[in-house]
Amino acid sequence: MFKVFFAEWRKLRRPTLFFGTFAAALFFNGLITSFVYIMIDSPDGNSDRGRSVGREVLNLAGGSVYGFSSIGGLLGIIILCVFAAQTAQEYTYGTLRNLLLRQPRRLLLLAGKYAAMKTFALLLILINAVISIAISYYLSDRAKVSTDLWFTSAGWSAIGHTILNVYISVVFYAVIGITLGILLKSPISSISIALVWILILENLIGAVKPVTLKWMPGNQFSTIAQGGSLDISYSHALTLGSVFVVVALALSSFIFVKRDVAN
Repeated sequence: MFKVFFAEWRKLRRPTLFFGTFAAALFFNGLITSFVYIMIDSPDGNSDRGRSVGREVLNLAGGSVYGFSSIGGLLGIIILCVFAAQTAQEYTYGTLRNLLLRQPRRLLLLAGKYAAMKTFALLLILINAVISIAISYYLSDRAKVSTDLWFTSAGWSAIGHTILNVYISVVFYAVIGITLGILLKSPISSISIALVWILILENLIGAVKPVTLKWMPGNQFSTIAQGGSLDISYSHALTLGSVFVVVALALSSFIFVKRDVAN
């Protein structure tokens, strides 16, 4: 198990993959977090879908991580693309066959991959949380937002809960990415199908029939990161999201064990 874990990390720590992923995440993190404070008085809104988040919200104990919770879904999509591509490339380049020669127990190999994914996601989340909080604190004075409650016991509790929720959301996205990589065995197909569904189809279907958003996987994962929303409760999103992930885990495990590794 540990050998598989470290072998997977040898691939994940390649500079182009590691720094490229973190740079993309930090760029959007800084952009979205800054937008919340810089555009706080804008009539066009300062949050997603044109919503306005006022000082009365940012003054609360959880104000320091409001921007961070908003990018949970975006971080999840980045991680989904990374692991969908990495998993599918092992079929494309034939490296999975070589891995199975060293570790023929396929479920153990898959478990090591999931373990490496979770630690990679955790590192990404922690770094982005620190950067987002730092940006929020730096811009709070300009936006006339009070930080008195941010670092009280309630504030630290809010920070911890938000990091946990975003981590759960990102791991859920990653599981879907690995499943798509195993199922489709093509990086382009895995990523394109995931992005088309999450970014386009879910929004189009939701625009026509808003009630369907309560049952869409991407919307559940994003809601988990935000700790719930006005339309979907946290418990509903977590329960339904967990169902999607359990099904994805069962499907990926079955296919990984039973199907030939050739592309």
